Amino acid sequence: MAAPAPQRHAAIIGFGLMGCDIAAIFLAGGWRVTAVEPARQAWPARRERVALSLSQLGAAPEALAGLTLQEGLEDVDFATAEAVVEAVPEKLALKREVFAQLDRLVPQGIPVASNASGFRITDIAAGCATAARMLNLHFFLPAHLVPGVEVVRGEATSPEVAERLARIMEELGRVVIRVARDMPGFLANRIQHAMVREAFNCLDEGLASPEDVDKAVRFTFGMRLMGAGPVLQKELAGLETQLAAQATIYPSLCNRPGPGPTLTALVEAGKYGPKTGEGFWRWTKEEEATARARYEAMLLATLKLLREQG
Repeated sequence: MAAPAPQRHAAIIGFGLMGCDIAAIFLAGGWRVTAVEPARQAWPARRERVALSLSQLGAAPEALAGLTLQEGLEDVDFATAEAVVEAVPEKLALKREVFAQLDRLVPQGIPVASNASGFRITDIAAGCATAARMLNLHFFLPAHLVPGVEVVRGEATSPEVAERLARIMEELGRVVIRVARDMPGFLANRIQHAMVREAFNCLDEGLASPEDVDKAVRFTFGMRLMGAGPVLQKELAGLETQLAAQATIYPSLCNRPGPGPTLTALVEAGKYGPKTGEGFWRWTKEEEATARARYEAMLLATLKLLREQG
């Protein structure tokens, strides 16, 4: 009898919320995962998060047995990995430091990806000898529930490496968005932040409360976007209507090149949201847990509907 094929192996560097959910995607697909988390005291909580994410994906509890935690990069068997994903905090200097180490430790030919949400892989991998196998693999929080993932080629990235990682993501049930140019924010975040800039500008201008801004998005065009993206939606409505709307609305839209005063004032006052107990709203730990549970339940229902509709 032929020996069973060895489990495919992914390494994840950085094991916060995003890293845990990325691990769950691989584990649910039958892979084994080695994750690097230097703070050993955080390991139990990280395992709990991965277990929760696996349950939300409908994976068998035994899938968690495929997870191994290590404290440092030197402890990882990169030679057996098919993919390496960096998910450390969004600090360019830190990501460059990690990539410089991965450049040396990971055998050539193995894709090395960053989950950076805004930094270009070209800048993260600057100076790396193996930049041709480095690219952005951008998931959206919570990564296991949001099916889309951007595969972004840097200026030095091999198209073959990008396509190999794209195929792996598709095999794991992800909806791959191929991004051909390395620009800050890639594709989805560029579109998203254009909307967010105007949403926050509405607060700056006193046009509506935070609650009403959120309702305007969730219960109007946000709901419609599940059925059709912005391009198809406007095509179905009639492009002549869209042209007329742009001519009327665009001159008054915010085109500020930096953050607005409302957001800036909150951050400068140390009001970051639930992590500090206050942002636009005041938060207790219980209120945060309830809000996140409701949010993830809605995403699960949305994911189910999307899968049913294809």
